[in-house]
Amino acid sequence: MASPTIVFDLDGTLVHTAPDLLDSLNHCLRTVDVPEVDPAEINRFVGFGGRVMIERAFEAHGRPLGREQLDSLFALFHEHYSAGMPGRSQPFPGVIETIDRFHDAGYICAVCTNKQEQLSVHLLRELALAPRFAAICGADTFDHKKPDPRHLLGTIEKAGGNPDRAIMIGDSRTDIDTAKAAQIPVVAVDFGYTDRHVREFEPSHIISHFDELTVQLANDLIKAATGQPAS
Repeated sequence: MASPTIVFDLDGTLVHTAPDLLDSLNHCLRTVDVPEVDPAEINRFVGFGGRVMIERAFEAHGRPLGREQLDSLFALFHEHYSAGMPGRSQPFPGVIETIDRFHDAGYICAVCTNKQEQLSVHLLRELALAPRFAAICGADTFDHKKPDPRHLLGTIEKAGGNPDRAIMIGDSRTDIDTAKAAQIPVVAVDFGYTDRHVREFEPSHIISHFDELTVQLANDLIKAATGQPAS
């Protein structure tokens, strides 16, 4: 039987990356005279990757954005963001202890993010977290990305896990919708990057600190999803 698998989103869940994402987005916007995004509004722009951040910034100001210009700005975003890693990005409190706790309990740990795979691996390596994950799957790892459930299911398969013994941890509607579509329980953190409280999207459970993400909780949610009684 495959070991149970815990899959984490990256931005806003494992790592507080907003300051660096915002710096790179505004770097791009300055080159085309689009007003910069205020830090207080960052939650409106993140969650779907750098390309969507750029698109939303243009939409917010009613500016047209063609495919060629988007490709050019995304390349600039990628270059700027990658060059500055890890910048000010840091794991959220309790992340390292949580990953170690699940490793010790026999869980496979993986990452499923809409950040590009190369950027995700680079960031996690810079933060000395990459070796802790059996798979790090980004927006370009497969032909589909969150909220398509195949992104999550593919991540679990690549990590060597089984969807029937898996749980997702995320911070946004995207993560919650993805897990639900894959019929996998999902724990939402309430400190991440979303402009609406995660309770509105009805995750399986909500936590406010990683200390609350216990192995017992994960085990019980997985059992409940498969119709087994909680211990």
